[in-house]
Amino acid sequence: MSVHRSSDIKKITTHILQEMKNTGEKIAMLTAYDYSMAKIIDQSGIDIILVGDSASNVMAGHETTLPITLDQMIYHAGSVIRAVDRALVVVDIPFGSYQGSSSEALRSSVRIMKESGAHAVKMEGGSEIQESIERVLSAGVPVMGHLGLTPQSIYKFGTYTVRAKEDEEAQKLIEDAELLERIGCFALVLEKIPSKLAKEVAQRVSIPVIGIGAGPDVDGQVLVVHDMLGITQEFKPRFLRQYADLNDIMSKAFNNYIDDVKSGGFPTDKESY
Repeated sequence: MSVHRSSDIKKITTHILQEMKNTGEKIAMLTAYDYSMAKIIDQSGIDIILVGDSASNVMAGHETTLPITLDQMIYHAGSVIRAVDRALVVVDIPFGSYQGSSSEALRSSVRIMKESGAHAVKMEGGSEIQESIERVLSAGVPVMGHLGLTPQSIYKFGTYTVRAKEDEEAQKLIEDAELLERIGCFALVLEKIPSKLAKEVAQRVSIPVIGIGAGPDVDGQVLVVHDMLGITQEFKPRFLRQYADLNDIMSKAFNNYIDDVKSGGFPTDKESY
């Protein structure tokens, strides 16, 4: 199977992403939270890097995404931005930094853009946060939407199971997707919803739809980098494809280093001054 990559594009923009949807080229998106990892990912030719609030889980060890603060997200975003030449960098606005009021959403977005140099922000929810999204967009900040399983609302849902299986919730999701397109979001993430519904949404809206656990019939895919590299071992949902087992590789390297230090085998004369 031939793989089409926009390798000739020097810088991915929201406009380029729209062209990719229009021409049928799939969009590849991964998370990153630090300079070193972001540099490798960007040089690999990824289209979008998401500085996800999943940093709360994989970087800080929290059970949910809720504890991470706006200051912490700006720190991670700035680290990623300094590494990136090509990818579009999108930053999650963390829980509690935009839901309260549209003016709070605007302040949070402006801080992210000014202090980190990010290219866009991502916000979870549909009609219930419409005013906040519109306020952020009115300031010229590009917004990516996020529907389906919205991890910031985990205590409301009470479970991480598949969303929108019932007709009523599915219909609301479709309406929210159309709303997000209408008010000006440049793209949309659909998380953990039935493939058939995700396909319908991707066909109904003209903006790019990125899936995570939403089947193959969307415009692109996103995974958490620590999950797809096998660094995190305890999280293995059905939608995750593990592309490496870095946990095993790193553990062996650390063990070999410890053995060499304990035995006096490191450093050798060649490794000394």
